Amino acid sequence: MIQVQELRKAFGPIVAVDGVSFEVALGDVLGFLGPNGAGKSTTMKMLSCFLPPDGGAATVDGHDIVRDPVAVRRAIGYLPENAPAYEEMVPEAFLRFVCEARGIGGARRRDAIDKVTQTCALDSVMHQPIGTLSKGYRRRLGLAQALVHDPKVLILDEPTDGLDPNQKHEVRNLIKELASEKCIIISTHILEEVEAVCNRIIIIARGRVLTDTTPSAVREKEGGTLDEVFRKLTTRGKAAKGGAA
Repeated sequence: MIQVQELRKAFGPIVAVDGVSFEVALGDVLGFLGPNGAGKSTTMKMLSCFLPPDGGAATVDGHDIVRDPVAVRRAIGYLPENAPAYEEMVPEAFLRFVCEARGIGGARRRDAIDKVTQTCALDSVMHQPIGTLSKGYRRRLGLAQALVHDPKVLILDEPTDGLDPNQKHEVRNLIKELASEKCIIISTHILEEVEAVCNRIIIIARGRVLTDTTPSAVREKEGGTLDEVFRKLTTRGKAAKGGAA
């Protein structure tokens, strides 16, 4: 579903992504991990066609991110770290707007909105201005807009940020339910989340992939908890190169 070969992006003298390569298949939930400034968000923005790469190549559901970005956007649901929304709108109108932008109309639109409203537990705030919503509800709305068109690929940047423990549990269960029929990438700093939902992990630092394996395999190889492994790998040779998020 996703193939990345030697992807590269620089901002002036700062190389944010430096030859990143990996693949994600249908049924995979990939935990994309790294410290702040590692290049995670930049990689995800390139895969979702928000940023053009400087080099390398990537395809999503068979569509090239440079040559066919519209088809890529149709195939993905993207939840950025700070998901934008029109604060004066209410969630129902915002989701209608998202559906219209994606060409979903009529009864299909109503069904799609009803489904994500239930899935993301937004019933009680559907007619409340977005600007007045808590961070948790705004995050749930961001997740709803990523799911509303039932995409094959989900790219989620900190999907449980701002949610309380019960809400985090619900979102993690939702991700596990979706995993059998979708290809999912999750960027997160919450390592217990990786343990809970991811069957693969990539750890990236200074724009380069340090490991691409399973949580259990990297713990066995490096020794210790996932938190200890993460710190060991991402601080090894730290002075070598800078990076950007």
